[in-house]
This record gives sequence, C-alpha cells and structure tokens, in this order.
Amino acid sequence: MSNIAESALIHPMAAVEDGAVIGEGVKIGPFCHVGSHVVLHANVELLSHAVVTGRTVIGKGTRIFPMAVIGGDPQSVHHGGEETTLTVGANCTIREGVTMNTGTSDFGGQTIVGDNNLFLANSHVAHDCRVGNHVIMSNNVMLAGHVVIEDRVILGGGSAVHQFTRVGRQAFVGGLSAVSYDVIPYGMLNGNPGLLSGLNVVGMTRAGIDRAVIHRVRRAYKAIFEGTGSVRENAAAIRDEYADCEQVVHILDFIAADSDRALSSPTRGQKG
Repeated sequence: MSNIAESALIHPMAAVEDGAVIGEGVKIGPFCHVGSHVVLHANVELLSHAVVTGRTVIGKGTRIFPMAVIGGDPQSVHHGGEETTLTVGANCTIREGVTMNTGTSDFGGQTIVGDNNLFLANSHVAHDCRVGNHVIMSNNVMLAGHVVIEDRVILGGGSAVHQFTRVGRQAFVGGLSAVSYDVIPYGMLNGNPGLLSGLNVVGMTRAGIDRAVIHRVRRAYKAIFEGTGSVRENAAAIRDEYADCEQVVHILDFIAADSDRALSSPTRGQKG
C-alpha cells in the first residue's frame, strides 16, 4: 500500500501506485501518475497530467505543472534498466513539459537538483546532472548528461549545454547559445558557438556585490583572458593578489579544477 498522509489531497482521477510516499499537504491533481518508488515531501503540488516516476524524491513545496515527466529513465544507450535515482530539492517550480531523468549506473546513478529553482516550459535535465540552487532555466533549455550548473545561474531560452560541461555560479547564458565549454563563475556567454563576452555585471549588482568588488573582478578577468600566458597560467599568477576577493577566488578555483571540458573564452570556437 502507498504511504499517504491524511492531509494529502488526491484527485480521484489521479493514479498513485502502491509504495509511493505522499507527505503532509501534498496535492495531486487529475490525470497525474505517481510511481511506486516516488517520495513527495510536504506540500508538493502536481497540478494535472504530471508524471513522477522512477526512484524519485521531490522536496517540500515544489510545484509540478501539466505534462512534465519527472524521473524517467536516462536517455542513454548504456542504460540497462538499473535502479538509479533523481532527487529534486525544495520549493522548485517545474513548468509545463519539463523532463528530468534519473542517473546512469556507470556514473553513480544520481541526478541531483537543488532548491528554489525555476524550470520553464519544455526544459530538460538529463542523466547525472548536478543543478545547484536558485537556478533559472528558461523555455527549451537543454542540459545534456553529466552537466554541472552551479548556484544562481541563468540559462536563456533555447540554450543547449554539452555533456560534462560546467557552468559556474551566477553565470549568465544568453538565449539560443551553444555551451560547448566550461563557463567561469560570474561569466556571460552568448552565441553559437558560445563565446565568453565578459562578466554578468547586472547579476552581480542585483546580488548586492559592491561596485568596487565588481571592478576588481573585471581587472582579474582581463588579466586571465588577455595576459601573455595560457588562461591557467594567468589565473595562477594572480592568485596571491586576489586572495582576499571571494568572487575572484571562485573563478580561480573553477579554472584550476579538473574538468572534462576546456574553458570558454572570448575566442575559443570562433571561426577564423
């Protein structure tokens, strides 16, 4: 039998399979389908025609709109039906037609989505992705497998992120951009192929970062991408100078970290 809290409201035309765990205050609208291994925490709402399946946990207060399919099998030819998982955090809004897949066993079997995120219509989170907190994915954004999206990233409509790519915290990706390489924290990327076009100054300002700090980050950005050495060499060379600037350290640590992808820059991928 399903574990259903007394305060849950389930429409008689919804299908909740035996074994599902339904928390206090959950609302499940008509024609929704909740699988047998699903956990819906308190105050989750499925409006109508939403599917939550697989070994999926949905955090408290998250709202899922019609035609979303959350917890489907990974779209990978290597998936053999293993029991992998999807975890979605609290207070997310998942709009119409959004799809999120469970992980693949070869890479730990987990897709993880954080809290307070907004996924607009028809956006997609593929297998083994890691999505942080306060992220906005606009309409038709596509994350391939194994992508890492850090906190407070905004992805413009129709943008696509290549598998294994990282997008650093508070970066901004313009609409219809092709993200083929890692995007530094606070960076702004536009175009196809996507080119780094400076810093997300508007986002930094809205986040309350002081103007003087933004100017320091700009100087560091210029030293990294316009210096005489490689990007990694330039970043390493300025670490001591900017050790007291949290935002620059975020960028330097991101550049120094191991990654399967190269770094986006103002020129990488530009056709000669």
